[in-house]
Amino acid sequence: MPDWNTPALVYHSANSSILNHAMQLHYQILGQGQPLVFLHGLFGSGDNWGAIARYFSQHYQVNSVDLRNHGCSPHSDTQTYPEMAGDLLDTLNALGADQIHLLGHSFGGKVAMQFATQYPQRVNKLIVVDMGIRAYADAHTQLIAAMQAVDLSQAQSRGEVDKALAAAIPNLAVRQFLLTNLVKTEGQLHWRINLPALRANYAHFQAALPAHYEKPCLFIRGERSDYVRQKDIVEIQQQFPRAEFVSLPTDHWVHAEQPQLFIQAVEDFLS
Repeated sequence: MPDWNTPALVYHSANSSILNHAMQLHYQILGQGQPLVFLHGLFGSGDNWGAIARYFSQHYQVNSVDLRNHGCSPHSDTQTYPEMAGDLLDTLNALGADQIHLLGHSFGGKVAMQFATQYPQRVNKLIVVDMGIRAYADAHTQLIAAMQAVDLSQAQSRGEVDKALAAAIPNLAVRQFLLTNLVKTEGQLHWRINLPALRANYAHFQAALPAHYEKPCLFIRGERSDYVRQKDIVEIQQQFPRAEFVSLPTDHWVHAEQPQLFIQAVEDFLS
């Protein structure tokens, strides 16, 4: 087991593992105590948790993970939910983290549910943020295509890339989020997310998730979001018999739109 009294912030650059094609993921650790793992949504990274991770690091050892093909984690041509659950297991084993609380938003919520289904003995409490288990319509392929269409060899700045994306993605907030994946190496801009793999595996991301978990879990949804509807709650209750539900006055980005209410809901559940 690790020493939970380690320094407050630890960064890990991922290395590939040959175990069941899983890989150790990039992560950031803040704080000490019971491990609390955060999983980001599609196109995101562990950085998305920012102030939320810092807050919970006062009481937990917070581990903000980059999923495969995202952030600083390794790239792969394949990306199924079982594979991503295996990646997380590989990473937790390397850390010596046997028992965790697990929290995932959106796409990361599906990964969290898959992990809890495959490895229930490793999860004490599960928190899923604005995500159900049903199949979802395609809401992202056009974003991937728009990013792939930008000729980054001709772009010199983030502003130029933003301008190139504007016609296909008129929502400024969405563009700003996607542009967090734009990085410069040796003077050349490139996307750090693996766009070809995300596009190739997107149909799998959309599919319904055959998840089941019998320990305590919390589903937090945005009242103005259509990701978790009333009929989704009925379906979730069938597969997660000890599920609790909280609705907050937000759209899909629950933790970013109402951080204090989000923190309170999570604190109440974990305590």
